[in-house]
Amino acid sequence: MGRRSDHSREELEALIVAEGHRLLADTGYARFSAREVAKRIGYSIGTIYNVFADLDRLMMAINGRTFEMWAAFLRERLAAAEGDRIEALVQGYFRFAGENRNLWMAIYDHRLAPGEAMPEGYAARRRALTGIVEAEIARVLPSAAQDRAAPLARSLVATVHGHCFFALNGTFALLGEPDPPGAALARVRETLAAAGARHLPGKGKS
Repeated sequence: MGRRSDHSREELEALIVAEGHRLLADTGYARFSAREVAKRIGYSIGTIYNVFADLDRLMMAINGRTFEMWAAFLRERLAAAEGDRIEALVQGYFRFAGENRNLWMAIYDHRLAPGEAMPEGYAARRRALTGIVEAEIARVLPSAAQDRAAPLARSLVATVHGHCFFALNGTFALLGEPDPPGAALARVRETLAAAGARHLPGKGKS
C-alpha cells in the first residue's frame, strides 16, 4: 500500500523529481513511466498526479533539473578553462550530452501540445542555460556588436546541438566525420569571426 502521509507536499515533489530523474537517466524518455516512479517511492500513481497535474508537468520538473545540472556543468568547465572559453563551452556541450545521454535527449523528446504555454519556472531554467552561452559570446564581440549576442547565441546553440545530435545518433559516423566537436567548434568560430569577434584562439577544424 502506498504511503500517504509520510511527507509534506514539498518533500513529495522533491522525492518524485529526484526518483523520476534517476529513472529517466536509466530508461530514456520512450520507456519512462510515472507509474514506475510511484512504485519506486512507495506511493500510488494518484499521488504523483496530485503533486504534478499531468505527465507534462512532471516531465518539465525532471527536465528542469537536467537544465540546472547542465548549467552547473558548463560553469565548472568555464571556470577551469585556460584561455579558449568558446572551445570549453562547445566541448562541454558535447561532454554533458555524451555523459547524460538519456537525460539530454529527453529535453528534446518531450514536447508540449501546440499552443500550450511553458511554465515560467521551466522557461527560466532554459534561459539560464542559454544565458551562459550568450555571456560568452558577448565577451568576444566588439562593443558595437553587443546587440547581436542573443541572436547569435540562439543560432550557435542550434549549430552545436545539431552536430552533437548527429554524433550521438551515429549519423556523423555514417558521413565519415571523425571529429564532430571539432567541426562544431570550427563553425562557431567562423560565425563569430564573421560577426567581428576578437581574440578567437585558433581556427578550429575546417
